[in-house]
Amino acid sequence: MIDSRVKFRHLQTFVEVARQKSVIKAAELLHVSQPAVTKTIRELEEALGVDVFERDGRGIKITRYGEVFLRHAGAALTALRQGFDSISQERSGEAPPIRIGALPTVSTWIMPRAMELFLKEETWSRIKIVTGENAVLLEQLRIGDLDLVVGRLAGPDKMTGFSFEHLYSEQVVFAVRAGHPLLAAKQSLFSNLGKYTILMPTRGSIIRPFVESFLIANGVASLPNQIETVSDSFGRAFVRSSDAIWIISTGVVASDVKDGLLDLLPIDTSETRGPVGLTMRTDAIPTMPLSILMQTIREAAKEVAKRS
Repeated sequence: MIDSRVKFRHLQTFVEVARQKSVIKAAELLHVSQPAVTKTIRELEEALGVDVFERDGRGIKITRYGEVFLRHAGAALTALRQGFDSISQERSGEAPPIRIGALPTVSTWIMPRAMELFLKEETWSRIKIVTGENAVLLEQLRIGDLDLVVGRLAGPDKMTGFSFEHLYSEQVVFAVRAGHPLLAAKQSLFSNLGKYTILMPTRGSIIRPFVESFLIANGVASLPNQIETVSDSFGRAFVRSSDAIWIISTGVVASDVKDGLLDLLPIDTSETRGPVGLTMRTDAIPTMPLSILMQTIREAAKEVAKRS
């Protein structure tokens, strides 16, 4: 039986604190005082009969019970938001919005073609595409800020409450400017990596563990001169104007390589391949426009798979 003491403000405050991992930041975003946020969380905990947050050093972290409740609280807020949106859209004649999270490689390689196909369906839906790291996108999906994530399959501990549909597999590559010295080098490429600036995926990115394992397996224990980034615009500009080496998912640079703007070092990276697909909350029911968009993403992925 639902406790009548749990109100919309309890869910909204709980989800925001969970997302920000901070009472202070949540209070700022919700435009209320810090004591008000603390009081609201305590009221929710009293209604649930468990603690949803606990102290973690100087900050806070969500508890096991909080993790369980977050999945349902996020879904509830999403349902309410969709309800409000539906009324607003009914009054204005607009179609439901679709919020998609996509890894940089997907945004570059898959989504442009998927959107071409989707626009031909004339659903007139408003589309919002957010690009970022896999972990960040999944967190936004979990709390209801996104409807779908198109990216790599996360680890089992990160997939609780989610479903995954495999589309294709992708590997990382070592991209350089055309005419890079290592393209003509006769000595071992791995022994010479340390001489150049390396653009590495950030530690929170989904492909970072694959890259680290691959380098260690090939005798590269450390790279003294590296820049961590998931910015495709920075990576593309920096590599084209320098001798830097960009370790990145193949989809991000596929067009640049095809156009001759970048080249790939002759390194076999097949062991870094990982599944890319559609991730949704298991409790989510796709709207018709979202279902159509998912189908166009599948079709775009098939086209890409044939070309690669």
